[in-house]
Amino acid sequence: MAKAVKLTAEEIAPIPAPGAQGAGQDGEDAAASERVEETPFEALASICSVLVIGLFILTFLAQNFVIPSGSMEKTLLVGDHLLVDRITLAPEASWMPLVHYREPRHGDIVVFLKPGEPDMFLVKRLIGVPGDRIHLRNGVVIRNGVAQDEPYAALWPGDTHYPYADEFPSVAPTEANDVTEQWAIDLPTHIEGNDLVVPPGMYLMMGDHRHDSLDSRFWGFVPRANIVGRPLFNYWSFVTPDDQMYKTSFPEQIAWMGHVALHFFTDTRWGRTLHLVK
Repeated sequence: MAKAVKLTAEEIAPIPAPGAQGAGQDGEDAAASERVEETPFEALASICSVLVIGLFILTFLAQNFVIPSGSMEKTLLVGDHLLVDRITLAPEASWMPLVHYREPRHGDIVVFLKPGEPDMFLVKRLIGVPGDRIHLRNGVVIRNGVAQDEPYAALWPGDTHYPYADEFPSVAPTEANDVTEQWAIDLPTHIEGNDLVVPPGMYLMMGDHRHDSLDSRFWGFVPRANIVGRPLFNYWSFVTPDDQMYKTSFPEQIAWMGHVALHFFTDTRWGRTLHLVK
């Protein structure tokens, strides 16, 4: 009696006809010969398309930003590298109907162009929106008659009372340093009683480190059009001297790049990586 043999699918696959394997190989060779290698022009076009997409993202969607000063400590540190959302707080655009927009709100940390200096980006916390009545007493922000709870703006050890900044706007700008000439003229026109009234289309910004921040108290309101976006998270933080922003010469920049390369692992603040900004 013959013994049954169980065959697998591979074993029962049809046997190719004579010459079929050679014909398949010839077909592959023909297809390979028909392939055209990418020309230098096509390669350049591919690179350009990637660059265009990258520029679009950096221009309209997101942007990186480096904290150069201590005006927002301890919320943001010198050397923090932030990814900034340029969409949410942007003026609404009809050509992007599916994008979520909203107006800036109290407490938002905002990146904006400094009034009068269109090439300088600053980051501060939004304290006043149009129509708000604001004054400070002993450093405490009082908005529309209500004292604000701002734990992020607590005084630092060694901070002393600064009459102009801590009692704003009751002390004349002539009693302070660093107040711009234009703001010294404009400030009195916005005071009603004890309060500074934020006009339409304008916003009042302050740094969290109130005694180390040149903000709206010193140069005035921020127009709505100057608001760029809001920081999302800290993608890299590196220990950076407070005066690094003033070292702009080529040798100083080269020296700093070398320092970063040598101390990347030891001076990176790893605990702040991907730290949300709020």
